Amino acid sequence: MSQSDELIMEPQGRLTLQRPALNDATNLFGDVYGGWVSSQLVMAAEMRAAELAQGRIATVSVGSIQFMSPVLVGTVMSFYTRVVDLGHSSGRIHVEAWGRCPNGQDMRKVTEAEVVLVAIDQSGHIRRLPRDDD
Repeated sequence: MSQSDELIMEPQGRLTLQRPALNDATNLFGDVYGGWVSSQLVMAAEMRAAELAQGRIATVSVGSIQFMSPVLVGTVMSFYTRVVDLGHSSGRIHVEAWGRCPNGQDMRKVTEAEVVLVAIDQSGHIRRLPRDDD
């Protein structure tokens, strides 16, 4: 297969969150631990959902997260969100996590997951999502 035939992976969705992986997010071996990456992934989904809900939201579930690449300290993590489905009060957001290596050269996909979130009111009760056609 020639280089022109190779599939070039690029982020899908809208850049929603970008953060550097710092020393305080490392595991015993000095790599960034998966929990930090996972929490940032959920934060990106929450940011996108709060924008759609025009207010408070809550995370209902997070799909399977499998890591494709380790994350080194200094990697700039970028989280891309894509709305998969919107219901009356909840939505599914797909998030891709990409990392740009500390040397600034390579950008690679680290993981992805689907997050389900629900709109809630100030009392914590489920509410309808605002719609353009309302």
